[in-house]
Amino acid sequence: MAELVVAVRAGQLICFPTDTVPALAAAPTQAEQIYALKQRQANKPLILMGAKAADLWPFVQTENPAFSTWAEMAQRYWPGALTLVLPGCNIPPAMTPLNPGTIGLRVPCHPLALALLQQTGPLATTSVNRSGLPALTDVKEIETTFPQLLMPLAAEWQMNQETQPSLPSTVIAWTGQGWQTLRAGAVTLHGMTT
Repeated sequence: MAELVVAVRAGQLICFPTDTVPALAAAPTQAEQIYALKQRQANKPLILMGAKAADLWPFVQTENPAFSTWAEMAQRYWPGALTLVLPGCNIPPAMTPLNPGTIGLRVPCHPLALALLQQTGPLATTSVNRSGLPALTDVKEIETTFPQLLMPLAAEWQMNQETQPSLPSTVIAWTGQGWQTLRAGAVTLHGMTT
C-alpha cells in the first residue's frame, strides 16, 4: 500500500482492484499517461474515484439547484458500482481533454481501493485494457500486458462475494431534467426512470 501511494504521488500509473473491474489509475493531473498507455481517444473521459462523496464534491457544481438530487443518488448507491456524470468544476484538463464541462465520479465498494483512495485522494481511473478491447480482470494477464504498472500482490486482490467483477460500473448522467443511462453495468437502478 505504501509503495502504491508513493508511486501515485510521484506521478506514476498504478492498478488496483475495485468492486467491478480492476482500475488503471493516476493522479488527476497525470491522467494523460492513462490515455497514452491505453491508446485511448481523447473524447472518452476518465472517472474520478474517491474514498467518499465529500472528497469528490469539490469537482462538482455544488451551487447547482440539482445538487441535493445528486447527493441523494450518491448516498443511495455509494460506495458501489454506480458512476455519476455531473456538471463539473475545477476539473484537471488532463482528465477530460475534449469534455471539460462534466465529470464522472464514483466511490467503489472495495476495502483495498477505499484504503488506497483515503491516502492518495481522488484518482483518475478507467478499466485496465487497450482501448477497444475487453477489460482485463486476471492479475497475471494484467501483469503480462502492462508490466510497468505497480499493483498490489495477487493475494490482496479479494473481490466482494456479492459483486460481479466482470461488469464495469453503471454510468448515469444528469441531463438537467433527470438521469440518462450512458452505460448499463453492475448496478441496476430501482425506482428511477432514466
